[in-house]
Amino acid sequence: MKTVTFNIRMDNPEDGKNAFPNRRALIKKAIESRSPDIIGFQEVLPHMADWLKESLGDYYIIGHGREKDLSGEQALIAYKKTAYNLHYTETFWLSPTPSLPGSRYRGQSGCPRTCIRAVFEDKNHKLFQVLNTHLDHTGKSARKNALEQIMRTVHAAEKVLPFILMGDFNALPGQKELAPLFASEFASSGLRDVTAQSGGTFHDYGTIPSEKIDYIFACGAFEAQGCTLWRDCENGVYISDHYPLEADLIFKA
Repeated sequence: MKTVTFNIRMDNPEDGKNAFPNRRALIKKAIESRSPDIIGFQEVLPHMADWLKESLGDYYIIGHGREKDLSGEQALIAYKKTAYNLHYTETFWLSPTPSLPGSRYRGQSGCPRTCIRAVFEDKNHKLFQVLNTHLDHTGKSARKNALEQIMRTVHAAEKVLPFILMGDFNALPGQKELAPLFASEFASSGLRDVTAQSGGTFHDYGTIPSEKIDYIFACGAFEAQGCTLWRDCENGVYISDHYPLEADLIFKA
């Protein structure tokens, strides 16, 4: 199962030659050439979501915006039409009131943050879930609270389905806000960073040394076969200001 987390970088004209219209062909080429099974996108504006749906004909793309009216920036999941059946999906807000659109934690930036969760069935009729999120860029406590919320959401069911958690966490490996992922109450899941050896992901279009703030975590039902950064760049145009991060997984459950 080729799984990718991809902060696609919002469409910002101030990015100059790396503005989204100049990157679209490279994005499409990279996805088509590697043919991942599941992609978690972050920073997708509505017109970018429309373009992804028009351009990636082999995928269904699910999710919606984070604002009060469900507009605005989106965290999306793309999955291969021929490989999986979708059983259930939800987008919840990272806040004390997760069903209230636009809500947020205290100490968070002005940006609402969401997590999209989807339950899939593979060709062997096995169920698993994928969660994709983009944590706050300023509030450390908001990031910690969000990860606690996500882990409790995953473990709330009587039977916890195997799961993959991915996204832009806006935190470096080892920082305290990542601690909820490894709390003793969730230890039975065997969650681990299957991209721990990837190296840095955020590089600001090659202007800074890359920093690892993007992750793919998988529970013990998945065996990791390696991870790869997509370092695509043509004529000085990067695929994004983050390197998309791929993990090759085998679903053992």
